[in-house]
Amino acid sequence: MIGMTSYDLQACAGLPAATKQLNDTTQVFIYTGTHAQPNYGGSTLIPVGDIVTTMSQLGGGGGTTCTAVIRLDHDRVSDVHYTGDNDEMVGTDGICSIITRGCARQPEGTMKRSAGGVFGPVSAFHPPITPNQSTSGTYSSQSGAAVLNPDNKSSDSVIIPRPQ
Repeated sequence: MIGMTSYDLQACAGLPAATKQLNDTTQVFIYTGTHAQPNYGGSTLIPVGDIVTTMSQLGGGGGTTCTAVIRLDHDRVSDVHYTGDNDEMVGTDGICSIITRGCARQPEGTMKRSAGGVFGPVSAFHPPITPNQSTSGTYSSQSGAAVLNPDNKSSDSVIIPRPQ
């Protein structure tokens, strides 16, 4: 989805649940999705529901909600983050596929192509490598004039003016 225009993003993922304009060139689209937890009902002979629930909990899965926070810089997707109890039995952020599935099934022309290997650089266990954010997409003019105080024992504020 990196590189996709906001128009193509909305065409494949739908309208965002919320948006936030960060500065003149950067905005954030927030998408939410839920996946119903399977219900196996009760069984007296074989406790299928109990077995599946236990496996999900031990395997790190069982998530049902995801929020995708998508940063757009100069009207193009520059970063995607997922939050929520979004893990599945195999891999992380699996529940989030309900948000981005439309974009993956029919890639838009403005998307950055993934290449490499039979399955590409994408894995259920790690995200693809993406370039660093542009400074205009990550910093405001106010934050550019300040830095994190590197001295943990300092009596000064945590945020200090940038040294000249």
